[in-house]
Amino acid sequence: KSAFDVSIDDKVNFLFSVNEKAKNLGADYCSSFIWAVNEWKYFASSEGSYIEQDLNRIWSAFDITVVDKESGNFDSRDSFTVPIGKGYEYVEEYDYMKDIEEAVEHTKMKLKAPSVEPSRKDLILDSNHLWLTIHESCGHPTELDRALGYEANYAGTSFMTPDKLNKLKYGSSIVNIKGDRTQKDGLATRGFDDDGVKTTEWDIIKEGMFVGYQTTREMAKFIGENASNGCAYADSWDHFPIQRMPNVSLMPGKKKLSLKDLIADTEDGIFIKGSGSWSIDMQRYNFQFTGQEFWEVKNGKITGMLKDVAYQGNTVDLWNSCDAICDESEYKLGGSFFCGKGEPGQVSPVSHGSS
Repeated sequence: KSAFDVSIDDKVNFLFSVNEKAKNLGADYCSSFIWAVNEWKYFASSEGSYIEQDLNRIWSAFDITVVDKESGNFDSRDSFTVPIGKGYEYVEEYDYMKDIEEAVEHTKMKLKAPSVEPSRKDLILDSNHLWLTIHESCGHPTELDRALGYEANYAGTSFMTPDKLNKLKYGSSIVNIKGDRTQKDGLATRGFDDDGVKTTEWDIIKEGMFVGYQTTREMAKFIGENASNGCAYADSWDHFPIQRMPNVSLMPGKKKLSLKDLIADTEDGIFIKGSGSWSIDMQRYNFQFTGQEFWEVKNGKITGMLKDVAYQGNTVDLWNSCDAICDESEYKLGGSFFCGKGEPGQVSPVSHGSS
């Protein structure tokens, strides 16, 4: 369902209802929005390709702030909606009112929650948080142009250089990460890239080993590959196509394991939901991530909320410490509507799935 077939009044009234619900529940501030894109492309090349593509994507979200009037302290939470390769049906399907209720309630709890004590703990990372970690620690460093140094001024190069291909033990044996430009509802999904190459899926990390890059026709030859895996993208007719990230996703675990089971099997950890701020070095190696909600886990049970949580580490240590991944029943997409790259700068949409 095209978002552009829905009237402006209907969209505005929906957003007002979101803000009113938050206010009635005790939020002191609420902001909401809808981003909708209909991307129509006609590609023609001197090699004889004529390709027409009509792509829709949408992102509708809110953020709320709650103020403690006595202390003057305040805290916030964003919605757990995700940008997605769908039309307006996503807005109609998602339970915004339940998300608002939880957002206000949990933000009030976070205001009263204790700060985390510095320590080493197990991390349980929800898919609406983990997408950003995947994006920064696997998506960007496996862009071949970045690994070769052709992309450096915008967010650096990569420690995952070609000499490490098929040699680097990137993660534990259960870590399998794929690039995929054909994934259902993916933001980077399309039939053909902007070189006219038919899109596909491929392994980037297989059983923990670094085995693949994201490539274009221009770049594939630099690592001895005979074909591109279809990652060229230009965000406008007046921009040159460059290598852009496909949907990069952590595959579900092969053993039956629910989120509830994973929490029950954790003695001392923190369950993190939602994406927050992040920082990663210019080689995509050392990092820090935060989130929206932080739940303390003790002896297999959630015991309460924490605040001021951030985790630090490096890419290889993080992924090699991965000892459990939930099964496909927990698989969900997250992602970015506006991933920046290049100079002059371009933006592209990209999804990241995980369980």
